[in-house]
Amino acid sequence: MIKIKNLQIQSNLFLAPLAGYTNLPFRIAIRQNGGVGLTVSELVNARSLIEKKQKAFQLVEICDQDRPVASQIFGAKKEEMAEAARILDEIGFDVIDLNMGCPVRKVVATGAGAALLTDLKKAVSIAAEVVKATSKPVTVKIRLGWDDSSIIAPELAKALEDAGIAAVTVHGRTRAQGFSGPVRLDQIKRVVDSVKTIPIIANGNIVSPESAKEMFEQTGCSGISIGRGAFYDPWIFYRTQEFLNNGKVPSPPTMLDRLEFIKRHLRLMVAHFGEKRGCIMFRKVVHLEVKGLNIASEFRRQTSNISSLAEFEQMIDRFIGIAGKSVAKEYTCCCDSNLG
Repeated sequence: MIKIKNLQIQSNLFLAPLAGYTNLPFRIAIRQNGGVGLTVSELVNARSLIEKKQKAFQLVEICDQDRPVASQIFGAKKEEMAEAARILDEIGFDVIDLNMGCPVRKVVATGAGAALLTDLKKAVSIAAEVVKATSKPVTVKIRLGWDDSSIIAPELAKALEDAGIAAVTVHGRTRAQGFSGPVRLDQIKRVVDSVKTIPIIANGNIVSPESAKEMFEQTGCSGISIGRGAFYDPWIFYRTQEFLNNGKVPSPPTMLDRLEFIKRHLRLMVAHFGEKRGCIMFRKVVHLEVKGLNIASEFRRQTSNISSLAEFEQMIDRFIGIAGKSVAKEYTCCCDSNLG
């Protein structure tokens, strides 16, 4: 268990936001496998929420089956970030998360995301303004720094704590590293040691229960945030929780397990986005979900033009046959009625 301000969360294993991937259907699907504490919706532009753009509000859809849930926003103006936080508060999010670590060029070019790592005073000012704007816990996602010559994460985390931030998630790479290169556990530990009371959530290259345990042991963090690892192994939260509690790693999912999850996830996508759009969006997502399987390249090739649920399911069933199994089970979601 972990507490973020006044919010008690049953597991300290969090789902990290991934743009284009961690939408509501995926968050529901991953929760059904167990072990997840807090989920975070896709990154959304604060100004887009203020301007009431339809696409922005599609990114912040929630339902009761996905709780507790945070929304992550980015922006470079404190007034806009505060107003966006008030909107998210009204929608019903449990946590407001501020992105100060996204390395993507189009985000950085606006002065947001990882660009704020170069202006500590501005970053803290934005955080303080958002804290004043909402009664919900406000958290911040950061990186170690802009590059190796400017590792400012410990200093920034301490300043954010003093500004009223309830927790900090730190990705153990610099902006210059992007998503490659080693995750610096020693530097994450420095961030943990820099704060007095708030939880530090560690993020970066956690792809197995063993790597999750190493992150906890080497950094002393209060929780971990898993992104791509949740697509490679949709049971990673459950398996990590069991390993941390009992010292034994449950068996990894079989090919059949993963294909069954893919089928369930597909149906949730179609129920939420409609058949054609859901299938088209799923083509991108499923590429991560088959990673590491010996059928991956052929699976990706066959899904490249599919736009109907029946065709998609027939194809998945063919691969289930390749695995030497058959699935007669029907997959339904407890909140399909909320996803129409």
